Amino acid sequence: MKTASFSCRKLFLEMLKISAFTFGGGFVIIGMMKKKFADELHWISAEEVLDMTAIAQSAPGALAVNSAVIFGYRLAGVKGAAVATLATVLPPLVIISLITLVYNAFATNAIVHIVLQVMRAGVAAVIVDVVIDLAGGVIRSGRAVDILLMLAAFVASWFCRVSAIRIILLFLALGFARGLRERKKAQA
Repeated sequence: MKTASFSCRKLFLEMLKISAFTFGGGFVIIGMMKKKFADELHWISAEEVLDMTAIAQSAPGALAVNSAVIFGYRLAGVKGAAVATLATVLPPLVIISLITLVYNAFATNAIVHIVLQVMRAGVAAVIVDVVIDLAGGVIRSGRAVDILLMLAAFVASWFCRVSAIRIILLFLALGFARGLRERKKAQA
């Protein structure tokens, strides 16, 4: 789907910016990647973002790194995966390394504590925005089964306190069964 000019250099720079200036973890980064790569650059579709997010979330490891690997691979194969992953891990690695040098000076600083509290509120708002955006994509797809499954996952997680791993494994099995059924229909 790549309609804007693509290069691994541009992928690296965009992933580096997203990683360096995004606080809040994987879902926030996924939202930023969707806005940049699907909405702005049109390198991938919004539906592909949903699919890649599901894969990244079901794989072990940090969601942001998993997403970078999958997005990069989708855009430019193994080279893209390596470029996107490097760009994603570089900023936190540098920032955390610098913080360790001055941690003791900032650990008890009241201003730093207040700044971090305010950042948490902002991160929560961004995560809610990402969830609404991703859910909106499922709703806009118009596929009733997908919408019902999304709602069932929410109810199971939020109200019934079913662990995320159980929900992911169940939906992985359902997706696999659905894929087999569609493959049999196509062969018939």
